[in-house]
Amino acid sequence: MVKKISFTPSGVCSRQIDVEVEEGIVRSICFTGGCHGNTQGLAALATGMPATEVIARLRGTDCKGRGTSCPDQLALALEEALR
Repeated sequence: MVKKISFTPSGVCSRQIDVEVEEGIVRSICFTGGCHGNTQGLAALATGMPATEVIARLRGTDCKGRGTSCPDQLALALEEALR
């Protein structure tokens, strides 16, 4: 079963993260807003990986002392998708 969620990030430039997870594997990621090249690259790298691995690698990533980042917010979105 594919689980689709739309996540509203906090403290970053991205305004929305849409993710699809199927049987624990990231199937798609789409960022709205943020640094387009970086978010596209992040989505391409994470697609096809186990969501738990993406979370482990990205959780806690900081951007300019904000205490979060688009990668960190993606980890939060994936945690929500796995619930």
